[in-house]
Order: sequence, then structure tokens, then C-alpha cells
Amino acid sequence: MKLQRWLIFANARVRAQWPSAVISHSSQLRGLNSSARSHYKHLEVLQDANIDAFREGYFIPEQPALLPRRSFGDLPAFERWFHHSTTENTSQLNTEYLAAHGAEALVPLELTQSQQSVSNSENIESSDPELSFRKFHAPLSLFLRWIREAESSSHAQSRLYLAQCQLLDLPQVLRDDFPTPPIVATAGKGDVYDTNIWIGYPPTYTPLHRDPNPNLFVQLAGHKTVRLLPPRAGQVVFSYVQGQLGRSGGREAATFRGEEMMQGRERALLEQAVWNNVKNASGQAYEGFEAELEAGDGLFIPKGWWHSIKGMGESVTASVNWWFPVHITSHLVSAAAINNIKIVNLK
Repeated sequence: MKLQRWLIFANARVRAQWPSAVISHSSQLRGLNSSARSHYKHLEVLQDANIDAFREGYFIPEQPALLPRRSFGDLPAFERWFHHSTTENTSQLNTEYLAAHGAEALVPLELTQSQQSVSNSENIESSDPELSFRKFHAPLSLFLRWIREAESSSHAQSRLYLAQCQLLDLPQVLRDDFPTPPIVATAGKGDVYDTNIWIGYPPTYTPLHRDPNPNLFVQLAGHKTVRLLPPRAGQVVFSYVQGQLGRSGGREAATFRGEEMMQGRERALLEQAVWNNVKNASGQAYEGFEAELEAGDGLFIPKGWWHSIKGMGESVTASVNWWFPVHITSHLVSAAAINNIKIVNLK
């Protein structure tokens, strides 16, 4: 990680906003629309974790799979990074452990704030205020301080999200808490493209996008709902939204979690398209899959599948994902061709 990334936080104007801007309080963000479930089929939970069966049934044909419940509850991070309550089904981040081993590590943070000021919030009736969004890097200790405040009060006007934190940016003692799962080590080539950690206090949100690599997404704490669309349908939905914005929505777009997706009209349109079941020109709603993840659960998201994620509940929500290269076979090449996915770097 380059030290220059820290400069945004070192700037006096930015620094002066902490903690008042980040640890301020107002109304909670609007909840999910309960009617949004009708056009997403619940992804069935696999009963068998056999890797050969997974490879042949899901990995090679590029189909999403919800692995057997709590298959990943034995990850060291599951117990070391969190305090889990079995009676209330909630979790707390083990800030003492993380501070002891990685307080000074520079981590990527996302700050989402309501444009509505605290001083006039009582005079404006709005359930969906305009949001501002920015990314920056700061010591892990800052995020730990914020999460302690968030856990004591759920009415934060500003929210921090530790998003897409690369495992390699953390000290070795913390890296060791995330050994590569056997399904990642053996289903494909055996190497890992990247490992990322996501921690926040709900609601958290990742907009509709697709990844260029297969993805094992594991829930460590709290609850998340993932909505998935197959490559062709997701491309149509994304292109429709981009057309509304006067932009091109070609196949090269949205291959990463872009900053422009997290604020303004684009955020609103993407969220509406996925979570409120916007219909296409023919009046038909797109069908996809929905997966509910609790601590210890794992979801396989194939390369090219579009997905959006929401973290919900009353306690910290956290995830880790492994992106790994795919072992290209004739079967996979055929499936990719059918779905109009461009294959590159055939090795």
C-alpha cells in the first residue's frame, strides 16, 4: 500500500471533521422494500460439500451455489475477530484483538454521509436524503473507534465501511486468521487472485456489478442478503440504468465496485433496478436468485454473474471473499460463449 493514499486523511480540512462528522446522529436510513422478493428465487443450500461434485455441478458450468450452512465457521477469524452471541444471534467486533495486532495498518474506508445537516434535520421531513460518498485510507484504529461508537448507538448520520481491504495489507498475524478454504485451493487452479475483507455496521450496501473472477463470499458476522442476476440479464439491467444516465452500458462496464455507483442518481437507479424489481420494456420483471447469509455461510458467485449486496440487522456485519482464477475447460469455454462473456488469457 502506497503511503500517498494516507494524504487525504492527513489533510487538515478532512481531519477536522473527525469525530464530529463521522460520529454524529440522526434518523436511520430507509429499510428494504418488503415487496421486492417476488422475482428472485431463493438459492437452494447444497447438502454436500464434496469438492468434486461442486466443481462439476457449479464451478465449471458457472452456476451460483449456497454452500452447506456454517461450512466456514472454523475459520480462525470467526472466533478471533468477533464476539458471537448464541442467544441473540448478534456479533460484536473484537476491537481489542484487532487494535493489539493491527491498529496502525492503513486500510481502505468508505464514508457515506447525509447531505442534510444536523442543525436542520428536525425541520426537513425526508426518508431518503441525498448521500455523499468518498473513499480514503486511514489507520485501522480510526475504524475501530468508529465501530465502538456505532455499536453503542444505531442512529449514525455518517457511516464508515471497511470495504475491499486486501488481506496482504494487514500484518501477518491477522492474515493467518484467513487460511485459504479447501474449496478455493482445489476447485480451480489452486492459486488465489485476491482476498478482501468487508466490515461495517448495517445498513451496508454494494451496488450491482460483476467480477472478472470466480468469487467465494463468506459471511463472518451478522446478516447479508445477496441478489444475483445471470450475465445476460444483468447486462440488460445495467445497460438500462446507464441509458437512463445518458451513458454507455457496454460489456466492459461495471467490472468493479465503482465510486460513481455509490452516490447520486446512479446509486438510486441501480438500487431500484435490483431491489424494487424494475421491469423491462416488455413489462416482464427479470428473474434472478437471492441468498440469505448468516455467520459461517458461504456463497459461490461465478465469474460474470451480476450481484448486489445489502448488510442488515442490529449488529456488525462482516465478510471475506476469495477471488480465484478459473481452470478453463472446453465446457467452460462453451458456457462463456453462450453467455457472451469474453474469455481472455487462456492458460
